Amino acid sequence: MIEVNHLSKRYARHEAVRDISFSVERGEIVGFLGPNGAGKTTTLRMLTGYLPPTSGTATIAGHDIYRESVEARRKIGYMPENVPLYDDMRVREYLKFRAQLKGLGNSDARRRVGEVIETCGLDSVRRKMIKTLSKGYRQRVGLADALVHEPELLILDEPTNGLDPNQIRQIRELVNRLAENHTVLISTHILHEVEMTCGRVIIIDGGRIKAADSPANLTDRMRAAGRIEVEVQADAEVVAGAIRRLDHVKKVTSEEMEEGWSNFTVWVDSGTDSRERIARLAAQYGWPMRSLARHVATLEDVFVELTRQD
Repeated sequence: MIEVNHLSKRYARHEAVRDISFSVERGEIVGFLGPNGAGKTTTLRMLTGYLPPTSGTATIAGHDIYRESVEARRKIGYMPENVPLYDDMRVREYLKFRAQLKGLGNSDARRRVGEVIETCGLDSVRRKMIKTLSKGYRQRVGLADALVHEPELLILDEPTNGLDPNQIRQIRELVNRLAENHTVLISTHILHEVEMTCGRVIIIDGGRIKAADSPANLTDRMRAAGRIEVEVQADAEVVAGAIRRLDHVKKVTSEEMEEGWSNFTVWVDSGTDSRERIARLAAQYGWPMRSLARHVATLEDVFVELTRQD
């Protein structure tokens, strides 16, 4: 559905996107992640025809985004981060107007507006002025706009921006339903939502692709998975020194707690588990221990590991 080859975008001396390549297959839900200024929105704007690339190529459903821009855009439903809506129009009126702008005739426009109003849960507000809608409903109107011309591909830039937890859950459920009939490329900062929704993630930083794989595979390879938390009641310096001497231990930090207890964070080599050796060490020296757990890596750990500046 999406094929990107050596795509770059340069503004004067600043290269916002640097020679990136990736693909998205039909039927996939792919998360497109990166810190602020990483090049996410620039990439999405190139894919949707809002910006021309400086170099490289990209195709949408086989149509080149530069040479066949109109054909490529017909395949795309794009929801930008800040959805531009006409506040002085009613919801149904606005969606019909947008459908006609996208080339639908009167009868097709009426049919599709009715369908997207039902799909996006807008029936109760279809006659309301857009300026009276809550943030959650405005996002739904933006999503309905992206869907009205029956695109094969949905590109969503921060679709849950500014929403409360209940609204985020509703949008997530809606996106999951839409994925049954659409390919979805979604950019968001809410990594928990990505883990629950996306079958694959692409992480970009500094304009370059840093990783592209399933969330499970990325977390399995993370060295943060080799982190152990242990609480011991003993002299912190003595405990930290003894743990540091164990094989595969890379770093130990401690935090003093109440009544002589200390919490230790132990970083170990990827693929190793030092909990048994730490437990034997505590038994050998008679240190009271009330917790010992291995940290399970999350997509947030992967994101921080790949994009941190140190």
